[in-house]
Parts: sequence; C-alpha cells; structure tokens
Amino acid sequence: MNRRIVAVFVGMLLSVAGGWLCPVRAGAAVTVSAEPTLEQRVEDLEAYVNNAARGANAADAKVTTKIAGPGPGHNAWMMTSSALVLFMTLPGLALFYGGLVRRKNVLSVLAQCLGIAGLVTVLWWAVGYSFAFAPGKPFLGGLKYAFLRGVDGAPNTDYAYWVSHNVFSMYQLMFAIITPALIIGAIAERVRFLSVLAFVGLWMFVVYFPLAHMVWGIDGLMNGVWNANAKIKAIDFAGGTVVHMSSGWSALILCLILGKRLGFGKEIMAPHNMVLCMVGTGMLWVGWYGFNAGSALGADGIAGNAFMTTTIAAAVASATWAVAELVMRGKASILGFCSGVVAGLVVITPAAGFVTATGAVIIGLLAGLVPFFAVVKLRGWLGYDDALDTFGVHAIGGTLGAFLTGLLATSDANPNVLTNLKGIVGHTLWLHQLGAIGVTLVLAVVGTTIIALVVKAVIGLRPDPEEETQGLDIAEHGEEGYVL
Repeated sequence: MNRRIVAVFVGMLLSVAGGWLCPVRAGAAVTVSAEPTLEQRVEDLEAYVNNAARGANAADAKVTTKIAGPGPGHNAWMMTSSALVLFMTLPGLALFYGGLVRRKNVLSVLAQCLGIAGLVTVLWWAVGYSFAFAPGKPFLGGLKYAFLRGVDGAPNTDYAYWVSHNVFSMYQLMFAIITPALIIGAIAERVRFLSVLAFVGLWMFVVYFPLAHMVWGIDGLMNGVWNANAKIKAIDFAGGTVVHMSSGWSALILCLILGKRLGFGKEIMAPHNMVLCMVGTGMLWVGWYGFNAGSALGADGIAGNAFMTTTIAAAVASATWAVAELVMRGKASILGFCSGVVAGLVVITPAAGFVTATGAVIIGLLAGLVPFFAVVKLRGWLGYDDALDTFGVHAIGGTLGAFLTGLLATSDANPNVLTNLKGIVGHTLWLHQLGAIGVTLVLAVVGTTIIALVVKAVIGLRPDPEEETQGLDIAEHGEEGYVL
C-alpha cells in the first residue's frame, strides 16, 4: 500500500513538473496526433514486406505511423550491399588488377585504388551525391544535399521507401568509387599517381556525376523507369552505362593519349601473379551481388531475381570464354576463366533486375564471346595498349549489356517497367537503349579527351622513362610489393 501511495505521489509531482517545464498558454490549441487505425497499420506493414510505397497514414499529418523510419530488413540488406560493393574495389579489384601487372608495379595499382576511394568519398560528401541524386535538371542535380545536408536516417522516398537516406547515399558512393578505379586497368604501369588523382577528380564532375543523374536521378534525362518525363526512356538496373561504359570508353581514350608502355610488343608483359588475379576475381564475383542485387534497393523479389541472373550470367560467360580459348588455343587458362567471369558480370549488370533466368543464359553466352573477341582479336588488329583489357571487357561488355537489356527486359522479371514503359518494353525499348548508349559514349569520349589533355599539359601524365623502367612501386611510392 505504501508503495502505491508513493507511486501516485511521484506521478503527481511529475505531472506538475511537466506542466511547469512545458506550459500551455490559456486558449492555445493542443494538437494531438491520432493513432493509426488497424487498417492503416496493416497497410504500412504490407508496404514494408513488399518494399512498396508507404501506406496512406505516411501522408496524413494527423496520424502517427508506427513505422515512420526505415524498415530494418531492407536497411540491413542495403548496408550489407554497400559493404559488398566496397569489397569489390578494396580488395577485389585491387588484387585482380594487382595480379595482372608486372611485379614492379603491383603496389602502384593498390595505391591508385586506395587514393581513388579517399578522393571520391570527399567529393561525394561535398557535392557529388547532390549533383547525382538531388532534384535538379535532366542533366544534373542541384545542391539540395551538398555536404550531405539533410541526408539522415529517414528514407528519401524519391528512391527507396524503406531505406535510410544516409544508407542509400553510402551505397551509391561505393558505385562512384569503383567506376573510376576500373579505368586504371587500361593505363596501368605507365601513369603517375598524382596524375591519376587529378584526372579522376575532374572526371567525376564532367562524366560520372552528370551521367549518374541522367540515368538514375529522379528527374534524369534517361531514367525511363521512374521519370515519366524522361526524353530517353532507357533502363539501367545497376550501371551498364553509368559504370562500365563510362569507365571503359574513357579508359580507351586515356590509354591512347598516354601511349604504349615502354617495350610494348617487344617484351613479355605477362601477369606476375595469377593466384592474386584469381582471388581478386572471386572477391569481385561475391561483391557483385551487392552491386546487382543491392540495386533493387530492398530485400525483395526483384533483388532475388538479380541475385539469380547475376550468378547464371557469370558462370555461363566464364565457361564460354574458356571453351573459346580451348578451341582457338588448345588450352583453357585461369586468366580466361577469370576474364569470362568479369565479362559475364559486366554484361548482366544493366539487365540483372529486368531479365529472367533464360535471358541471363543468353547474356552469359554473348558475354563469353563478344568481349573475348575484343580482347583476343580487336586489340591486336588496332594495336592499342589496353594493359588489363578494361576496354575489351568493360566498354564492349557494358555497351553489349545496355543493348541486350532493351531486347530481353520483361515485366515478368520486374513489373516496375510497366510504370512508364508499358508501351515500349518488348517492342522499341532497344531504340531508347541505343540513345542512352550514344549519350554515354559521347560524354565519356569527349569529356575524357579534354580532361586528359588538360592534366597532361598542367602536370603531365607519364613518369620519366627511367622511372617507368625501374617500376612505379619504387619510383612513386618508395616501396616494393615483395621483399625476397
């Protein structure tokens, strides 16, 4: 009894104190949010489970939704996917490229990957994310999210109903990191570290940020799925144009401006460590699930479909590339298997969430043949020094994937294509894909040419011949990858 009296007394004191600390003026209206009805709570729950638009009470200021924040399952998947995509660059791409260069240049590749990760993150925080994903013009976003202002734990429903805005921004950052890192494969062993950073810093503003907004921005020029006013109604699930075409075609232009490595065509420039290459390939494949399945922006059925098609395309392309090698050269190499895996992953990227398993098989077969031809034949015919086959795999593969997406996309895999594309899916979508390919190619080629020439004129691109002969590990970083 005494405890009850004390409890009542304490409660009265707290009530009085609350009124004293938060007084209400006489005559002032008190706004009390209504509890959601059972139907509204069920509507919210169904929306969360289906990764769909939030229920009606989310738009009703008089009703307090019980799940106003992000959905824990979707948020967890997107944080995992973000880590997987970063894993693709560090350590996946670093080891893949590092194993393919000569021993004297392995650390230079690792340093370039690390340097790009840091530089792009700072740019992303300052204005990059805002330029790519804030509302703005069809070609570029505005400054609404500059310095990540307002990018907090609440979802940005322009892009994801159940994922925190800050998680979404970090997920997209990982794409922005790996894209310019892909370029270094074509120019490996003959470019200065500071020149790489200067080039990438400018390239992000001229090529990546505008292209990401055009393809994925809510009011982007080529966002056919979600922008009803898009002039080019193209689709790109996870980055065939934004990531692979932009980096691959830029890589070709940059390697032509740089020129060939010293001794190219006269000396053996074989990979120094195929074990590292294989390990890096495995890491890329694992990380690519975050890249492709994560692009569903939720743990839903579309993510599951992208997971499946990614697996099938990579496996089929790897086997196809190896068989092509076996037929042409009599041996199936580890490098061939690895190249086939990466080619399959590249080509399926824009289509992963839009095609069925059968479509993935078709993509895998073509991914194992077309980039193989570009790497084995085209490079020899034209004589360019694409050191690690970035152009053959990413430019050719990304272009192929963007086009095949227009032919193979179906609402059976992703009903979202019916939102604004109902009349063209399965009919003329491939024409819009060609339009997106053309815009991407022009932006990458022209932008890269201008930036590369500016950097070359101001600080130079290549190290001295003596430094290049010695190796960039010692010349640029004062270290060796292996001390035997």
